Amino acid sequence: MAQLRLTDFFGRAKAAATVPAKRGGGSRLKAAPGGAPVHREAEDGAPTPPPPLPASPRTPYRGAVPAVPGLAGRKRSRREMEAEPGTGTGERGGKSARKRLELPRDAGPPPAAASPPPAEPPPVGRTRSPSREQDGGAVPRKAPRLELEDLAALQSRLQRMKMKMKAPSQLPPIPAGAGAELRGRLETLRGLELRLRDKAAASGAQAQDATAPAAAGDGGQKLPAYQRFHALAQDQPPGLTLPYKYKVLAEMFRSVDTIAGMLFNRAETITFAKVKQGVQDMMRKQFEERHVGQIKAVYPTSYLLRQEKNIPTFGSGVKKSDYQLTLEPVLGEDEKLCGRPHLSASRLLERRREFNRSLVNIVKQHHAAFLAGLTPPMVVPEDKLTRWHPRFNVDEVPDISPAELPRPPQEGRITTAQELLSTARGMMIPKMEKALANLALRTAEAGAGEPVVSKAPSPASTSSALKGVSQELLERIRAKEARKLQALMTRDAGQEERLALLGRLPAMARVLRNVFVAEKKPALPLEVACARMAESFPTQMTAGEMEKHLRLFAELLPDWVGIHAVRTDTYIKLDKNKDVGLVVERLTKAAKEAEAL
Repeated sequence: MAQLRLTDFFGRAKAAATVPAKRGGGSRLKAAPGGAPVHREAEDGAPTPPPPLPASPRTPYRGAVPAVPGLAGRKRSRREMEAEPGTGTGERGGKSARKRLELPRDAGPPPAAASPPPAEPPPVGRTRSPSREQDGGAVPRKAPRLELEDLAALQSRLQRMKMKMKAPSQLPPIPAGAGAELRGRLETLRGLELRLRDKAAASGAQAQDATAPAAAGDGGQKLPAYQRFHALAQDQPPGLTLPYKYKVLAEMFRSVDTIAGMLFNRAETITFAKVKQGVQDMMRKQFEERHVGQIKAVYPTSYLLRQEKNIPTFGSGVKKSDYQLTLEPVLGEDEKLCGRPHLSASRLLERRREFNRSLVNIVKQHHAAFLAGLTPPMVVPEDKLTRWHPRFNVDEVPDISPAELPRPPQEGRITTAQELLSTARGMMIPKMEKALANLALRTAEAGAGEPVVSKAPSPASTSSALKGVSQELLERIRAKEARKLQALMTRDAGQEERLALLGRLPAMARVLRNVFVAEKKPALPLEVACARMAESFPTQMTAGEMEKHLRLFAELLPDWVGIHAVRTDTYIKLDKNKDVGLVVERLTKAAKEAEAL
């Protein structure tokens, strides 16, 4: 449709150059999409050839109207257009191709009291006509700036309002001419006001003290979900799993050991800069001196840390005279190769296992503190612990505090306010000397203060839903639950496997009886029975796993299932006359008893 209109437009435009235009009511041509000017016929009806291309981008004159000198770069005003011959309002022959927006004239000048609106920049492509100002059109002007006196008055007024809104630090005194009764009431009000202020200040201080440790423990930011719930997402049997940050630290220790072992066996000095670059390349994680301090805290006998200088740097950006942190693996006297110490692969594995055991022991300490805060408290030997308490959130264990690393000696450097005060005494003004003395005194008092002991978690109070229940009954229930959890936390892998087998036996009993009923035989070879059970049971199992279940049937219910060895073959026999419901009840009871142990 658009292509047809464009073609039609060019055809008409070409024909208009040869055919005289009709006066009054001729068909109007549509403007081209690009907005190109269309040359129309003159008023006398004679065809006018199109004007030559202009030398500048200014719009050329159209029709028989001669160009007005001095108006080539601006628009013509309405008075000038009306003054031209043949352009009256009633006798207009040709019509302009440009559509102008005629704005209403202002009736008069704006009132003097009203402030003029701020000036707006003219739109792109338009120019302001100077005749608009001559015709009495309103020209916007810039808003006057505030004088300095007005600004100062506003600032002083704002300051007075702030002083009025601010609560007075001291209460106003009681007037001297007040009577005895009025004076007593004013004294009572003053006492109430002082108590309210003290209470508000105490509550604010308690809230600040309560929020400060929480913010310090969280580090000011919330950990991502894959770190907070790392233990729940592990596809492995429950056990003594480590938090995500402890696993990352164990991986860092493995990387440090690998790099340090290569450098140590080549008789190179192991600097922190070399180890840092290697660990970051291996793990794609940031490695800092804080992690070295954590490794030292977990495994103190792993490395010997020193500050040394005069170490060749080979263009690493560190001066040879600067101190650098060096690491040296601690080895035994018998770990030598060709007369010098050697860090072997077996020794690396032993160090890695020792580091992991130390991490588990740290988590066990936090777990023991968690058990001591329960109601009733629980005590589980660490050597018998095989899994964490179900309500113990492993990933919320606090991070390891890094051990103190050796620092380069600071000769002639001032680090405290007391040292600065003693060195520059008499060289400062009295005001600065007094401020430094106060700072040194506060620092000494803060260092001599007693360490803050973390409070143990208070036992959980009885909820409102348990009001009216006997306290003795609640204690018995809690003690029973504590025994179950203790048995769960001290259960070994063999007991876990047996419990899993017992849990499948009630559903497997009905399938086993159906197999014997379908075969119509009192006894079957054990291999055949295992194959039929593996095909019929919903859970996919191998023949060896199914044989374990059948032998457990014969162990728990010898009067229902029997396994007999005849020469070289093994047969399983089933009593089909027994009620399957009673068999299922016995198996369920045996599974519950095994869970309680």
